[in-house]
Amino acid sequence: MKIIDAHSHLWLRQDTKVDGQVIRTTENGRSIFFGEEVQMLPPFMIDGKNSAEVFLSNMNYAQVSAAVVVQEVIDGNQNQYLKQVEENYPDRFFCCGMLNGLEIPDGFKAVAIPAHRLHDPLNSPEMMQMFKQLEQNGQILSICLADDAKQIAEMEEVVQECKNLKIAIGHFGMVTTPNWKGQIMLARHDNVMVESGGITWLYNSEFYPYPSAVRSIKQAADWVGMDKLMWGSDYPRTITAITYKMSYDFILKSNELTDSEKQLFLGKNAEKFYGFTNLVDLPYVKNMSE
Repeated sequence: MKIIDAHSHLWLRQDTKVDGQVIRTTENGRSIFFGEEVQMLPPFMIDGKNSAEVFLSNMNYAQVSAAVVVQEVIDGNQNQYLKQVEENYPDRFFCCGMLNGLEIPDGFKAVAIPAHRLHDPLNSPEMMQMFKQLEQNGQILSICLADDAKQIAEMEEVVQECKNLKIAIGHFGMVTTPNWKGQIMLARHDNVMVESGGITWLYNSEFYPYPSAVRSIKQAADWVGMDKLMWGSDYPRTITAITYKMSYDFILKSNELTDSEKQLFLGKNAEKFYGFTNLVDLPYVKNMSE
């Protein structure tokens, strides 16, 4: 099985402001985040760098062939770094650019928008013009929505207006919140997929092996089909609590999903949607403790 991570993050250093509040790397994997110090990275990443090389080491160990790198405003604009990452590792990373205001960055096959951080409606004339430009460019939109009904309705209008714009809805529709079905149902449209980045964070109180997360994946598949769903880890933030491999092997080990469903969810759907080719075969390496 070729496994693809449809939602991950990379940055060299966090140093930005969001809504006037500082987000900045400190030490030992920690960052100042909206007024408090949090463990943003695993504590062994002491230099604060969330680099492609460290992620590749995790991917190789966990036998993950490739990853989609999205962007979040809390990490600052990483366009320059991600262009370099994709150039250095073209078969391993598919990187999304970040908008400069509403300007679409050059050199990216996709754009990531953390819409839950936006203050303007998604269906405003200015936003709609930008979405239509993405559609004309043949670029993919990776977007995370707020956990309310308002943005779902706005996104429905975007989907209707841009029927050829390929869209990936992130965070599994904010699965633990009341309106998650509305986000999942956006994938009833031919051009929309849903990825599960952050699902282990959303079910963190339950913790591994996340039986409710598995049931939610099955429920979403009943609504829109397993061929519309993709696995995502939300690396590296989620691996402060679990290992990278644990972010998907709870699915692999589940008896509630068939082998065919696991193959679609963990790789085949993302391979087709993002157009991955030349996926690497990664051998299993035995742990010293086995």
